[in-house]
Amino acid sequence: ILVPAGESAPIGALIGVIADPADDISALLASAPAGAASAVAPPPRPAGATPSAAPVSVVRPAAVVSAPASAAATGVTQGPQGGRVKASPLAKKIAAQAGVDLKLIQGTGPGGRIVRRDVEAAGVAVAPTAVAAAVTGPEFEDRPLSQIRAVIARRMPLSKAPVPHFYVTSEVAMDRAWELREQLNALEGEPKISVNDLVIRACALALLQHPGVNASLQGDAIRVYHRAHIGIAVALDDGLITPVLRDCHAKPLARIAVEARDLAERARNRKLRAQELSGATFSISNLGMFDVAEFSAIINPPEGAILAVGSVRRVPVVDDSGLGVGRRMAITISCDHRVMDGAMGARFLQDVKRLLEEPLRLLV
Repeated sequence: ILVPAGESAPIGALIGVIADPADDISALLASAPAGAASAVAPPPRPAGATPSAAPVSVVRPAAVVSAPASAAATGVTQGPQGGRVKASPLAKKIAAQAGVDLKLIQGTGPGGRIVRRDVEAAGVAVAPTAVAAAVTGPEFEDRPLSQIRAVIARRMPLSKAPVPHFYVTSEVAMDRAWELREQLNALEGEPKISVNDLVIRACALALLQHPGVNASLQGDAIRVYHRAHIGIAVALDDGLITPVLRDCHAKPLARIAVEARDLAERARNRKLRAQELSGATFSISNLGMFDVAEFSAIINPPEGAILAVGSVRRVPVVDDSGLGVGRRMAITISCDHRVMDGAMGARFLQDVKRLLEEPLRLLV
């Protein structure tokens, strides 16, 4: 046997010889890979032969051995200063994957050839060093809460834990609203209208029709508000802030667009006044600019509800004319179950959907 079990050999290479003990196999061994013949035990001496003083070994004639066609075919790679590193193809593959330098390995295979077990042993030896180098830095960093994040950390448990939330989601066909918005934004000298401006206006009108949603729990009573003061969630680098746009029900769409943009800019620049951060009767959180399909928001106490708005997405739709592509937007209302029931939240959401799908109503 010229190639040990579990090792690889080039295609066509000699891996073993089956012969009668009296046969001369030196010519066959001459064509074996370098060092392979040394692994073969001397053939038994025929019966009756006179033993010699020293064991007889098979000697391969040097002139008969032919050089391999290529280094890749024989598993031999070039070493430093033109030296040769003998390694099996499997050993070379494992060494490349493990990042082990074959020149640094002492082979234990036939003729000093590097085999699989040599590379695996070397890989185990260098692995701890590589792992240690990868984790030299600290495992974590404690960052102190910013002032805004500290307020959020205090207020959110006051809402999510004691307030029984329920959620209602609806999908809005935004094709007509999108077209109206583009037409309004094409007018010179007029403020630019965002999707969020349309949503604010629709919610303000719907709150007048559903005062039970424009409400909050106050002790043993439900306080119903007659004016729509809407909080607009604005994302900052270190948290979330919700400035309040007051009397949205009494303001036209263009005015809402101007004031909402002003509030958002001053919120990002930390220039809001104290009275602009309180008094909301309802809130809107819009993550559409982040390509969020839909989500559920946490109620901002003491309000009774908050609307979460996803992005406007182009999706396949089926209508009376067949299959086409339309713009759709998901809206989800989170409601305080102590203040309202599911049907009340659903009716409010239905009216918001109707106003956005018939957007000319938002201009009245």
